[in-house]
Amino acid sequence: MLWLIFALLTAVFNSLKDLFSKRSLLRDVHPYLAAWSHNVFALVLLIPTLWVDGIPNIHPPFWRAFVVSGFCNVLAIILYMKALHASDLSLAAPMITFTPLFLLLTAPLVVGEFPTRTGLMGVLLIVSGAYLLNRQPGRDIGAPLRAIVSDPGCRWMLLVAILFSISATFDKVGVQNSSPVFWSTSISILMGLAIFPLTFRTGSIRQLTQPYYLTLLIPIGVLSGLTLICQMSAIQLTLVAYVISIKRASVILSVLYGGLILGEKGLKQRLVGAVIMVAGVILITLSTQ
Repeated sequence: MLWLIFALLTAVFNSLKDLFSKRSLLRDVHPYLAAWSHNVFALVLLIPTLWVDGIPNIHPPFWRAFVVSGFCNVLAIILYMKALHASDLSLAAPMITFTPLFLLLTAPLVVGEFPTRTGLMGVLLIVSGAYLLNRQPGRDIGAPLRAIVSDPGCRWMLLVAILFSISATFDKVGVQNSSPVFWSTSISILMGLAIFPLTFRTGSIRQLTQPYYLTLLIPIGVLSGLTLICQMSAIQLTLVAYVISIKRASVILSVLYGGLILGEKGLKQRLVGAVIMVAGVILITLSTQ
């Protein structure tokens, strides 16, 4: 069950990355700079790890996956930070758990992976739990769906979920034709290079000259690097849909962070959704026995 350990660590590091990202955005860090830091400062961890791990043999399918995943991830991380900037962490983050639902369509097409019936139920439970997490006190059951239309952060995060469902599948192709660390490092370099012109154009790059902002941005990158290494290691060992489903369970922690640390409302009502998501994780685990 090594894959499960890596997947759970992915969820923990990802939730902490979201917390530090939201805190930096609340303190006037530009979303483009946060997105750029997400990748560039991850290299502080990834490059030394790659130095130890070594350069693997790279097979031809790597390059197609690199282009497709790189394009999707560049657009996704920009929208991700814009979503966190526009909405509460506990409101925007749960929308990303629609990724496993989209993966049920993309994974069979790209890598031929079909979840078992039990695993499928687990995926759907996690998505359903995230839907309940997005409900707010005093609002009807259709409120989370209307939030997609009315709340810009939710709309952007739903687009991110679609993009991640595509990139996650191609991530597995890239990992299988190189290595987890090499793939993570390559994608981070590509994303950093692609986002830099946007960051430079906004003038927000000047914030990097101030130690205060560096203390906000460096942890985002380091946590992103840890998330990538654990995620790529996990998808090398099991189905993409399972890993991403457990990763999306990180919204349980994100909702708790939003309520307990950032003072966002609706914490108690969202705990029901968290319980359902945990049930989904258990089902996914049982399906691999």
